Amino acid sequence: MVSLTPGAVSKVKEIMSQQKPKPVGLRLGIVGGGCSGFSYSMTFETNANGDDFSMDKIFEFDGVKVFVDQASLLYLDNTEVDFTDSIEGVGFKFSNPNVKSTCGCGSSFSV
Repeated sequence: MVSLTPGAVSKVKEIMSQQKPKPVGLRLGIVGGGCSGFSYSMTFETNANGDDFSMDKIFEFDGVKVFVDQASLLYLDNTEVDFTDSIEGVGFKFSNPNVKSTCGCGSSFSV
């Protein structure tokens, strides 16, 4: 299971409301790369191409659909996504219990 905090849901809704065409949801994933091997991916799904989401796990949080492909779900299991706006920085933060180590800059991880 992947979860979004209320702060993350609120920010995603805010960003989605500004997009044209309006997205049908948020896609979370894992991509190869970075100095530790993997990085997180967040994109909006617009369904403009009639994409088939039958291979995705779909979660819903207060009206926000979150799509996760099966391969990424293995690495994102029990991950919580939050939105932070503090003196340390602004952005989405992934709290992933599967991570074994991260790189110095914090943008990639290994499992």
